[in-house]
Amino acid sequence: QVQLVESAGGLVQAGGSLRLSCAASGSIFSITAMGWYRQTPGNQRELVAVSVTGGATNYADSVKGRFSISRDNAKKTVTLQMNNLKPDDTAVYYCNANLKSHWYSTPSDYWGQGTQVTVSS
Repeated sequence: QVQLVESAGGLVQAGGSLRLSCAASGSIFSITAMGWYRQTPGNQRELVAVSVTGGATNYADSVKGRFSISRDNAKKTVTLQMNNLKPDDTAVYYCNANLKSHWYSTPSDYWGQGTQVTVSS
């Protein structure tokens, strides 16, 4: 059993900052990548940022230069630092981990429960 537990989001004014954290626990053999996605009503879940084990990171164009993703591999955590937030960043944010639960497992995606981030204008 794998669990991803996210920190609470919140309400912030445009131009403000917010930090989201996520911790993975349970039966984990290895983690391929950890990242954040977001979803607004009526839309598909979209990638915000991902950190691949080994160092590579990738960001959505809309957040480049404003958001920063980091990982603590020993603690199995991922953090998303969000600066200069805009009303368009309002969404439910989901933590994602692509991992193997056992040495013989195929890498699979696991998701957190989601946390609301609201940016007021």
